Amino acid sequence: MNNCIFCKIVNKEIPAKIIAENKGALAFLDIQPMSDGHTIIIPKKHVVNLSQCDLETLHDTVDLVKQVANMIQNSSLKPWGINYLSNEGSIAGQVVMHFHIHVIPKYGKAEGFQIKTGNKYLGDIDKIFNELKDYKIKKIL
Repeated sequence: MNNCIFCKIVNKEIPAKIIAENKGALAFLDIQPMSDGHTIIIPKKHVVNLSQCDLETLHDTVDLVKQVANMIQNSSLKPWGINYLSNEGSIAGQVVMHFHIHVIPKYGKAEGFQIKTGNKYLGDIDKIFNELKDYKIKKIL
């Protein structure tokens, strides 16, 4: 993807504060952090979102998420907890259409990433269950 900012980071066309990488993924500090240590982990190959990600790429990405989380927890930053976030689609808040996972250290309840819910369109749980229970999940190869 020629105009993908994350692909440009992978290709070293634009600078980033890269803190870790493995064969298939890269981790760098967010330039608009929600908290100190806020890191973005991306696959090195262009994948639009988690649903379209092949298992090997997903494995490399999640392995690096875990490594970065451990790095942050064992650093002098000493967060109280960590939020993990990946948005899929612009309606869900995805801005860069390259799969990525945010690792957001949490230092206080009212600081950093905060979850706000709006339950306007909730359906009956039994109806939702019946809709999903017989859905056959295709094996991703």
